[in-house]
Amino acid sequence: MANEKDTFHSRAQVRLGDGDYEIFRLDALERAGVGDLATLPFSLKVLLENLLRHEDGETVTADDIQALAAWDPGAEPATEVAYRPARVLLQDFTGVPSVVDLAAMRDAMVALGGDPTAINPLSPADLVIDHSVQVDVSGSPQAFGKNVAKEYQRNRERYQFLRWGQQAFENLRVVPPDTGIVHQVNLEYLASVVTARAHGQTMRAFPDSLVGTDSHTTMINGLGVFGWGVGGIEAEAAMLGQPISMLIPQVVGVRLSGTLPGGATATDLVLTITEVLRKTGVVGKFVEFFGPGLSSLSLTDRATIANMSPEYGATMGFFPIDRETLAYLAFSGRDPDAVARVERYAAEQGLLSGTDGPEPRFSKVVDVRLGDVVPSIAGPKRPQDRIPLVKAKPEWRKILCGLTGIDDGAAQKWAAQTAEPAGKLADTAIAKLDGGDVRIGHGHVVIAAITSCTNTSNPQVMLAAGLLAQRAVARGLSTKPWVKTSLAPGSQVVTEYFEAAGVDKALDALGFDLVGYGCTTCIGNSGPVDPAIAAAVGEADLVVASVLSGNRNFEGRINPVVRANFLASPPLVVAYAIAGTLDIDFETDPLGTDKDGNEVFLRDLWPSPEEITETVRKSVRSDMFKERYGHVFEGTEEWRKLAIPTGNIYDWNDSTYIRKPTFFDGMGPEPEPMTDISGARVLAMLGDSVTTDHISPAGQIAKDSPAARYLESKGVAPADFNQYGTRRGNHEVMMRGTFANIRLRNLLAPGTEGGVTRHLPDGEVMSIFDASVAYAAEGVPLVVLAGKEYGSGSSRDWAAKGTLLLGVRAVIADSYERIHRSNLIGMGVLPLEYLPGQTAASLGLTGEEVFAITGLGGGISPKKRLTVTATPAGGSPKTFEVIARIDTPQEVEYLRHGGILQYVLRSRL
Repeated sequence: MANEKDTFHSRAQVRLGDGDYEIFRLDALERAGVGDLATLPFSLKVLLENLLRHEDGETVTADDIQALAAWDPGAEPATEVAYRPARVLLQDFTGVPSVVDLAAMRDAMVALGGDPTAINPLSPADLVIDHSVQVDVSGSPQAFGKNVAKEYQRNRERYQFLRWGQQAFENLRVVPPDTGIVHQVNLEYLASVVTARAHGQTMRAFPDSLVGTDSHTTMINGLGVFGWGVGGIEAEAAMLGQPISMLIPQVVGVRLSGTLPGGATATDLVLTITEVLRKTGVVGKFVEFFGPGLSSLSLTDRATIANMSPEYGATMGFFPIDRETLAYLAFSGRDPDAVARVERYAAEQGLLSGTDGPEPRFSKVVDVRLGDVVPSIAGPKRPQDRIPLVKAKPEWRKILCGLTGIDDGAAQKWAAQTAEPAGKLADTAIAKLDGGDVRIGHGHVVIAAITSCTNTSNPQVMLAAGLLAQRAVARGLSTKPWVKTSLAPGSQVVTEYFEAAGVDKALDALGFDLVGYGCTTCIGNSGPVDPAIAAAVGEADLVVASVLSGNRNFEGRINPVVRANFLASPPLVVAYAIAGTLDIDFETDPLGTDKDGNEVFLRDLWPSPEEITETVRKSVRSDMFKERYGHVFEGTEEWRKLAIPTGNIYDWNDSTYIRKPTFFDGMGPEPEPMTDISGARVLAMLGDSVTTDHISPAGQIAKDSPAARYLESKGVAPADFNQYGTRRGNHEVMMRGTFANIRLRNLLAPGTEGGVTRHLPDGEVMSIFDASVAYAAEGVPLVVLAGKEYGSGSSRDWAAKGTLLLGVRAVIADSYERIHRSNLIGMGVLPLEYLPGQTAASLGLTGEEVFAITGLGGGISPKKRLTVTATPAGGSPKTFEVIARIDTPQEVEYLRHGGILQYVLRSRL
C-alpha cells in the first residue's frame, strides 16, 4: 500500500447500493485528456482499471496507463504492461503440481535460510477437483457410484495432499471431487463479475479478473470476467504476488447479427466461429463480441463461445457486461446486493454494454451472421475443421480414404457415393460382446460422450439432447451395442433439471447414465472401450470414431483405440450413438425403424426451438443453484474422512503420486550468468501443429512405457498405474511420459510413431526418455526442432516442465502458441524462432547435426537475434540467425533466473 500512486487522481468513493466503496474511475483519464475511452474495447477498459489500481511507479507506471488509454488499434503490440489478476483458478491436474511446487519452494526457502511461510498465495486461489474421474463404468445405473469409488481408490494420496495444502496455505480453497467441472463451477458460483475486498480500512470494488491453469478458463469471459488460461508455473507466480507481464494486445471485434435458425445450436455457432477466427488469425489477440446479435444469445450460449477461445487461438473471447449478465447472476443464486453492486459499478465505469454509447474501435472486425449457422461437426483431429452436417457423410468418406492411405479409383467412387466400399475400405471384424457378436467396420462410433464444459454449462443444448432421447425412446430406438455412451455433466444442477424436465429416464434408456461430474472424455478420461471391440479394431486395422460434445479432439487424446474424433452438440452425440456410424446422411438415411416398422429420421426427433425454450423455462430453476452451491466446499463423507497431514512443511514420503521436484536442487541466492549452448544434439525433430497433447503426458500409462517401468520398480501393479494426469505431482513419472504420445511423429526416427528417437551419433533407436538419460550421462545438452504453431492446445505446464527435465535447453520452431511459449520461458527453456521465410527444411537441417547457439553469454534481451551453427558429421557448418522469443523485459528476468519460480523464490528472501 505504501507504494501506491494515483497520478491521474482516479481514486474515488462511490455509493454502490449496499455501501460506500473505493473505486478507480476510468473517466479520470478523460478529464486528464488521455485517450478516447468512449470507444476503447470493453476488455481493454477492464485492463486499464487494473493498471490504474496497481500504479506503483515500478511495475505499473503512468506511462503504461497512458499507453493503454491511447491504444492504437492498428499498431503491432510493443508496450509491456503488468496485469495483476484478482484471483487464480486451478483444476486438479494442473493444481496438484502447483501445490507440489509451492510445498517444494517452502523446502527451498528453508535451505536458503528464509521463512517458509513467506511462500504463501497472496492472491486468492480456488482449486476444483474435476479432472480425475474416469469412465471406467458406463451405461449402467451404478456407473456414477462405481466410478467415484475407483476415483478415490486411485487418488487418495493426491486428495490427502490437497487437503493438507488447503490447511497449510492461506488463501487456498478446494472444491471437492464430484461437484462439477472447474469452469462451470466458476460460471455458476465462484465468479463475482465485480469484486468487493477490504483494502486497509476501506472496501474496494473492482472488476473480477483471474488467470487459470486450464486454457478453457476463458469460458468465464462469457460472464464479462477478464481472464485466460496460463501455465501452472505462471499461475503459481500470480498466486505469489507476481504480475502477469503482457504486451498490450490487438483486439479483434466479432460483430454478431441476426438470430440462430431452428436446428442450429450454440455448439454449431462456436464451431463456425472457431473456423472463421482460425482463418482470420487471432493468436495472441483479444477477441471481443459485439453487435445486435448479442441480445439473442443467452449467457450460457456466450459461455459456450468464450470457452473455445483456445481453439480459435485467441487469448480471450470477451463478452461485455449487459442486462443478460445481470439476469444470469440473479438467476444463478448470487446475493442480490452483489448483483446490484455489479450493475452500479459497471454503469459508473462505462462497462455496461447495451447503453447508448459509440461502437468500440477494433484492430479488425469480423462479421458473423447467426442466421447462416448450420448444424455441424468438427474433426477428425482439429476443432477448427468444421463440417456442415449435410456434408458429413461424403466428407467422412474422404477423411477415411486419407487415414487409410487409399487413393485409387474405387475409393474415389465410394467417397463420391457412386459405389460400394471395396478392398480395405470394406474390412470388418467380429467383436464378441456379452450381448452377442457384432460386426465392426470403418467409421463405427465406439464412443459417444456428452461431456466437457463447452456444452454442459448450457441448458439449451443439454435439454435438446434430453428431448431428442425422449422421442427416440418413445419410437423404440436404441443405441448400437458397440457404442460406449456416457453423460458427464459440468455441475450437479444439470441432473436436477434433467429430472425436472423428465428426460433423465430416456437418457438412461439410451445408455447415457450419469458417469461423474467432471471433465472426462474430452481430456482422455474416456476409460477403456470393450476389450472385444479393441481386439476387433486391431485385428482389421479399423478406423473407428468418437463423437463428443467437447472442445478437444486432437490425435491420440480421446482413446488409443480411436483414430477419428468429432466434436458435436449434445443432441448430435445422441443421434450418432443411435446411428452407430459416421457413414450416415441424416437428411436421407434413417436412424432406424420404430416399433411399427416405420423409418425414423433425425428430423422426426429433433425438438423445435420453442420446445427447448419452454422446457428450459419450466425445468431450470434458481433454487437449484442455491441448494447445490450452499455447501460446495464441504464435500462428501468420503472427502471429509480423509486423513490429513499437518504442519507448514510437507512431510515428503515415497508416494508414487506426490514427489518433491528437483527444480530447486542446488539453487543459490543469486542466478548464475547465462552461457552459450554448445555441442547440443536434437532430441526430437517435429512437424507443424504439434500440440501440447503430443508433448505433455496424458491419458493412460502404457504398460511397456518408461513410466510403467518406473512404477513397476516402485511396486505398483499395472492395474494401479492410473493415468498421467493423476500423477502430475510426480516428476519421475511425468518426465518419462513427455513426448510419448502414441501419435507423435519424430522426423529424426522416420517410420516410427510415438515417443521414439535416435541417439546420435550412433543412430540407435530408443525411447525419447532413454535417449535423454544417455545424453545426460554424456554431458550433451539438447534442443528440439519444430514447425508452425508449436505447442498449440491445452495450457499444460508439464509440456514445459518435462521438456526441461529431459535436458532440453532450447526449442527452435517456425512459430509458437502463446501459452506454451510462455511456459517454456517459465521453466528456463529458451524458445527460438526461425527468421521469416526460413524453416528447418529451407535451411537443409536433418536433425543429425551438432548445434551451437551463441549470443547468450552477453545477456539476453527481448527479441534478440542469436546465431545458430549446425554442423553435420563430416560436412560444412550451417550458420543462421534466430529470434529469441523472449518478448518482454520481465520474461528476460524469468529466463535469467532459470524460471519464474526461481525468480519468485529469490524475490521473497
